[in-house]
Parts: sequence; C-alpha cells; structure tokens
Amino acid sequence: MLEHIDTSLIDWSRAQFALTAIYHWIFVPLTLGLAVIMGIMETMYYRTGDEFWKRTAKFWMKLFGINFAVGVATGLILEFEFGTNWSNYSWFVGDIFGAPLAIEGILAFFMEATFIAVMFFGWDKVSRKFHLASTWLTGLGATISAWWILVANAWMQNPVGMEFNPDTVRNEMVDFWAVALSPTAVNKFFHTVLSGWVLGAVFVVGVACWFLLKKRDKKFALSSIKIAAWVGLVSAVLSAWTGDGSGYQVAQPQPMKLAAMEGYYEGQQGAGLVAIGMLNPEKKTYDDGQAPFLFRMEIPKMLSLLAERKMDAFVPGITDLLEGGYELKDGTKALSAEEKIERGKTAIAALAAYRDANAAGNKEDAKIAAKTLKENVAYFGYGYIKDVNDLVPNVPLTFYAFRVMVMLGGYFILFFIVILFLVYKRDLSKMKWMHWVALLTIPLGYLAGQAGREVAECGRQPWAIQDMLPVNAAISKLDVGSVQTTFFIFLVLFTIMLIAEIGILLKAIKKGPENN
Repeated sequence: MLEHIDTSLIDWSRAQFALTAIYHWIFVPLTLGLAVIMGIMETMYYRTGDEFWKRTAKFWMKLFGINFAVGVATGLILEFEFGTNWSNYSWFVGDIFGAPLAIEGILAFFMEATFIAVMFFGWDKVSRKFHLASTWLTGLGATISAWWILVANAWMQNPVGMEFNPDTVRNEMVDFWAVALSPTAVNKFFHTVLSGWVLGAVFVVGVACWFLLKKRDKKFALSSIKIAAWVGLVSAVLSAWTGDGSGYQVAQPQPMKLAAMEGYYEGQQGAGLVAIGMLNPEKKTYDDGQAPFLFRMEIPKMLSLLAERKMDAFVPGITDLLEGGYELKDGTKALSAEEKIERGKTAIAALAAYRDANAAGNKEDAKIAAKTLKENVAYFGYGYIKDVNDLVPNVPLTFYAFRVMVMLGGYFILFFIVILFLVYKRDLSKMKWMHWVALLTIPLGYLAGQAGREVAECGRQPWAIQDMLPVNAAISKLDVGSVQTTFFIFLVLFTIMLIAEIGILLKAIKKGPENN
C-alpha cells in the first residue's frame, strides 16, 4: 500500500531531486545544441575537403565532450533517486514510467556511447563518411535519449495509456503508443530540444565573439558565428511556435498550472493574457480577499485563444478550479476541489475494502468495492490532499518564471537577427560592444532553460503524477537526516563538478582550435 508521509521529509526529498535536476539541466541543453552545430561543421568538411572545417568541428567537439561527460554523471544520479527517494512513486507507476527510461538506457545511451568513441578517436582510423555518420549518430543518440526521458516526464504531466490494478495497487500500461506518442510528449520533446539548440547557438556565438574580442582566429570565429546564428534563429522561431503548442497542451490536463502561469483567479470568457504585471505579495490564498495584481497589462482574449483556440472561450481560474460549478466541454459541471477530495477518499477506502474482502474470500463484497473504486479512481490522488489550497502551485514562482522564459525567447530571436545582419552586412569582428553582448547572452540561455523547467515542474505541484499521486504520497520512508546529508553532499559534489567543467572549458577555449 502507498504510505502517506507528512513530515519535513517531503520538502527535503523534493529539494534533493530539484537540486539534481537543476544541475543536470545545465548540461543537457548544451549537449543537444552543440551536437547539431558540430554536425553541420563536419558536414562542411566532408563536402569541401577543407581542413579548416575539420579543425573547426574538432574544437567544438572538444567542448561537447567535456559537457557531455559531466551531464551523464548528474543524469545517472537523477535516475537512481527515483528508487531511493521516491519508492512509493516507483512502485505505483513503475510498470509505465520504467519503460521509456529502460528504452532510453538500452537504445539511446548505448548508441551515444558507441558512436562518441568513433567521433573522438576515429578521425584517422575510419573513412570521412563513417566518421561523419558517427558524429550525427552521436547527436541523434542524445536526441533520442531526450525523447524517451521527455516521454516519461510528459506522462507524469498527462497520464494516459494505463489502468489501475487493485490487486497489485499499481498502474499498468495498456497502450504503449498512447504513452510514447501522446500530444503532450510530442510537443514537450520538440520544445525542449529546440530550446537546447538555441542554447547551443548562443554558446557558440558567445565563445566565437570572445575570439573576435581577443583578435584571434577571425576566420574560425566568423564561420562558427554564421552557422550557429542560423541554427539559433530557426530554433528560436520554432521554439516560440512549439511554446504556443505547449500552452494549449497545458490547458487541457493541467488547467491549474495554466492559471498559475497567468496569476489568473477568476475565470471568464475571452480571457486576456498578461503581458506585463506584478503580483500582489499579500495574496496568499484564493479566497483571502486580496487582489491578485498590483498592476497588469493584458493582451485581450489571448489566453482564451492560447488555451482553447477560440477567442471567446471560457478559461477557468484558480477560484473556479477549486470551487467548481462551471460548465465543462462535455456539458457537465466541474466538481469542486472538496468533492474531488471526498471522491479520492472514497477510492482509497474502496481499495482497502477490496483488498480486505479478497483476503477474507468474500467475492461479493470485493466486487462491490471494485465497482466503487473504478467509479472514483480518477480522483485517487485527491484523497491524499488535506487542504484545497494545497492544490494551488507556487503562483509567483510559476508566473515570473514563465515570463522570464517568454521574454528571453523573444530576445534570442532579436539577438540572432542582429548577429546575422552584422556578420553579413557589417564587420562584426570590429564591434566590441556586440562581442560583449554575445558573451553576456550565454548565461541568459541557461536562465531561459531553467525558467522553462521551473514552469513545467513547479507549475504541476502538488502532483508527482497529475491527479493520481501527490508528492506527499510518492516519497520513500527515509530518515530525514539522511536526506539532508545527501542533499548537502550532492550540493558540494555538483558544485565542484560544475566549477571543474567551467575551468576545463575555459582552458580549452583559451587554447583555441588546434592546427592539424
């Protein structure tokens, strides 16, 4: 049976997982972005035979390899934490969640491990065609790895393709393709990978501008900038498009997340999207009488268009989602949070009655309990919620993180347009101010990625699995002191790894592209 643990252990377990995820997400996007850019550069070498392109590709491959190695280390720890810190979660949905992670490990990770060796050590040992294929397959392996991990994450946001088995108290997969190809997973994959390409492009442009600032390797720097800026511009535009799709996908299974992203409390038809706004810090609960905003400027009807693809559609706010009573798409009335909690408790009680009846050999009572459970299992997770306010995620964090992500996305589009204009129509090599802008844009690329991760993960709280399992019922029953200890061990370890990686990267960058 699932254990309901209500101690500081919940907060420390969440903090440890968040710490690992934040550090891991520093490395993954750059891996995805550099893979594409260095693949294009080696393709140029294969097509032209010009040793300059080989030298250029090898430089960026070196930086890719340094980043890749540290990313793998943090990723392995992240996956182990599902078993150590989230054993109830692993038990409850391991049959579903484990499948994409297993495929990622067996197929994608070993694909990367195989071809990355050829990519780094096979320059003079295999043909140019085979080496080029190995470079692209390394990047493809990293992308496939991202696909399966994001399939698993998307399922947590929108659980599909499964049924609850009361005999094992587990959710079991009944439709693999519904899980693997859910609209949430497809959109999340493209949006995430494209954002990684944007970061890779920002990184290459920034580093190349450092060479221009130092008046070194001008041809190498300008050639790298041209390729990276085109990759970045296309990726940034497509990322904005998939971001719109993400908003629509969130609105369907996670309307509370959408409401938190907008600081949106009172539902209405033709709802506006907040362009600029400042939340009222005195607003603590949905019914405390405080105004949600100190000020805001809206784009009329845009939230309705984003959420429902109709400018006059009704979009429920936080108050509506908690109090219920509004009309759903199927014509029924939405349940209140209190009603969902009661139905969740009914489902939990029915599960216990079913297991007791089976143990006693009373098949008739077991049948009745199973019927009650089936009618209420969709609200199973609500039975672990104590207070309706717990169903509201951290609104300020979600609201501001969303705006940071969107504003930086717009900035990147403008940034790449300016870079391309200057590199083709002006002499970018002499514009020190733009070199500094490019260098300072590198940390903004990381900030945008972390902001997007915060929206996706913090915006769905309190759920480990949307509507099915809250985090307070998903964790392992551990001594809180052990979790605190490992949190600080990981904090020190990951920080050392990050500092070491930055140092090695800076040393490689200062050395510059090697002569063949």
